[in-house]
Amino acid sequence: MKRVLFLCSQNSARSQMAEGFLRAFAPDRFEVQSAGTRATRVHPLAVAAMREVGIDISKQTSKSVDAVGEAWDVVVTVCDSSCPVPPRSGLKLRWKLPDPAAARGTRAERLEIFRGIRDSVQSRVRLLAQRL
Repeated sequence: MKRVLFLCSQNSARSQMAEGFLRAFAPDRFEVQSAGTRATRVHPLAVAAMREVGIDISKQTSKSVDAVGEAWDVVVTVCDSSCPVPPRSGLKLRWKLPDPAAARGTRAERLEIFRGIRDSVQSRVRLLAQRL
């Protein structure tokens, strides 16, 4: 079973969505976690956006990169800036995705931003699962 870690700055949205998708796509093939430079919370709009595609990430927790250890087979950073330094690992991938938590506007406008990031994460995670 391959160990896959998704990293972003606050472990609140992008990495949480990636973790949720990989768990859903191939639960028997991967051990998957997500983490950030600092732990915060799973963003409620990330939970809402994922629920729309049938994946519940509400039970996932935000973790710091220091809490998840090393020796990952694959580490994927999903941030556009301020990415944590990946722990010692095999394959390192970088997916530059803007932070939807930084979006401003009404709840509906912000949710639309989360949906766009969700869809981008979904297609990338699906490809990753197929290639590993």
